[in-house]
Amino acid sequence: MVKADWQAAILVCAKCTRRIGGGFGEKGRTPLIKALRKLGNRKKGRKANLGLVETGCLKICPKNAAVAINAARPRDWLIIPRGTTTIEAANLLGLIAIHEQP
Repeated sequence: MVKADWQAAILVCAKCTRRIGGGFGEKGRTPLIKALRKLGNRKKGRKANLGLVETGCLKICPKNAAVAINAARPRDWLIIPRGTTTIEAANLLGLIAIHEQP
């Protein structure tokens, strides 16, 4: 068994992210995965405190938005509109508690 430091796992549609070409974060130019990574300890893989996984197409395909799923709430698929700040995306995904930890 291999342990991970993840406190949450977020799945993000890679096709949505690629299609809108960024559009998230404070300046509105960052891909969703990179914007969310800034909430955690900025490490990747199992050393990060936030597991961020890009999936294949989730077959929702919203215009100017990306689909994301918090693995703790798999029934709630979220459509995060382009231009959403990192903090707003964290609120939608229920990640504020992780962001506020030291």
